[in-house]
Amino acid sequence: MSGTLLDVEDLSVHYPMRRGPLQALTGRARRVVRAVDGVSFGLGRGEMVAVVGESGCGKSTTAQAICGMAAPTTGTVRLDGAEITGLSQRRLRPVRRRVQMIYQDPYESLDPLFRVRRTLEEPMLIHGIGGSRAGRAALAEEALERSGLSPARAFLDRYPHELSGGQRQRVSIAAALVLEPDVLLADEPVSMLDVSVRAGVLSLLDTLRRTRDLGILMITHDLSTAAHFADRIIVMYLGRIVEQGPARDVVRAPLHPYTKALLSAVPERDPRKRTAPQVLKGETPDPVDIPSGCRFRPRCPVAGDVCAGTDPSLRPDAGGAGGATAGHQAACLLV
Repeated sequence: MSGTLLDVEDLSVHYPMRRGPLQALTGRARRVVRAVDGVSFGLGRGEMVAVVGESGCGKSTTAQAICGMAAPTTGTVRLDGAEITGLSQRRLRPVRRRVQMIYQDPYESLDPLFRVRRTLEEPMLIHGIGGSRAGRAALAEEALERSGLSPARAFLDRYPHELSGGQRQRVSIAAALVLEPDVLLADEPVSMLDVSVRAGVLSLLDTLRRTRDLGILMITHDLSTAAHFADRIIVMYLGRIVEQGPARDVVRAPLHPYTKALLSAVPERDPRKRTAPQVLKGETPDPVDIPSGCRFRPRCPVAGDVCAGTDPSLRPDAGGAGGATAGHQAACLLV
């Protein structure tokens, strides 16, 4: 990793709920969905950071806010030191060339009426890259080759329905790479693929960030995948970061009870080892009605009286617990 490329500071995304006629007449305050609630982290060049957590914890909304698809309520996002939050659509266009997103479902992210050639050339036309038609064709072939589709000419004139799931996702990656971005936001890039194909796509992303100095923010439910490929892991719960640190430390010496519960559900490599997963009680609280104190308290197996009165922030002094390093932080009063 060489230098901070992307800096997210105190990012929040809140969605006001619509009030009914009776609520408006009685002057009832508008309720707010707190999808992301004060998230801060950095991403360096050549670094892969994995964001993990349950569905609805704010992972995808965070990525959408970074690239301007969701409007942040508060906070700032900086790219190479320049703030990119609140930009107009015209000023945001060159930023989107540098920050590209790979979506979860390759069956939905590709236009079924576009051949692969047109899928790759359209972003170049929008951003004025490639010059001539021949220049754009050459860049499209190069992007396909880098994405693992070789020979590229065998795929350029195919439609999405003529490709497998893994090939579709590689086309999506090629469509992002053709713009020479600095940051890739990969939202569950392999969750829709067969197990036999996942390793190839993840290895491709790992190779790209090492050889092209890309910063990759990977959103995933799979902690084992994050542990293998990511440099750092960020664990989110109900819109907040509850633990973050080097991937090895988070997996081997988790500090937060929520992280411990997630890791307990990961199968052991050795089938002879039997572990009992730690099943959390209850459901994830409503993001409209955040619990008082620690937001994980209603489901926490070790919560005490002190947890009801204080909403803990990430503690930089948590390093050293359980063999963790100084960069390992957790938002827990009992660490």
